Amino acid sequence: MNTKVRKLEPRTAPARLDTPTDLSAEGVREISAALNALIADTFALYVKTKNFHWHVSGPHFRDYHLLLDEQGEQIFATTDTIAERVRKFGGTTLRSIGHIGRLQRIEDNDADFVTPKDMLAELRDDNKQLVARMREIHDLCDEHGDVATASLLEVWIDEAERRTWFLFEATRADE
Repeated sequence: MNTKVRKLEPRTAPARLDTPTDLSAEGVREISAALNALIADTFALYVKTKNFHWHVSGPHFRDYHLLLDEQGEQIFATTDTIAERVRKFGGTTLRSIGHIGRLQRIEDNDADFVTPKDMLAELRDDNKQLVARMREIHDLCDEHGDVATASLLEVWIDEAERRTWFLFEATRADE
């Protein structure tokens, strides 16, 4: 009898995620851990930025709504680049929302109402916090000779400093 059902073959364990790198095992471990925490913070900042984008109100609504949308897109785009960098040198990265929650250091804001000025000030401070952490990771990369990650961090620092600047100036709009 001809059947389309085939016998199941036993599966072998998948190969380890063992990407070749010239970084030391310690460097891979330490930089991966630092970048995973950075990804978690970046996701947390993205969600907070979008939360405020969706809930901003008041006389500067359009300007703030567009500013936060633009910043949210930039922040979100960074998450993939960070995660792929971790994989390029043999590390593993975040696997779930729970994993993000365990690693994030940027605090959530679940308030029912936040004034626009407070939204912008909070995001400004969060971006400053992100810059400080990226500088620490840059130093770690220098210690381990990871020039590629250090170079990417320089771009991300510049982007976060620009967001901080825009948010700072926007909070001064009502002065």
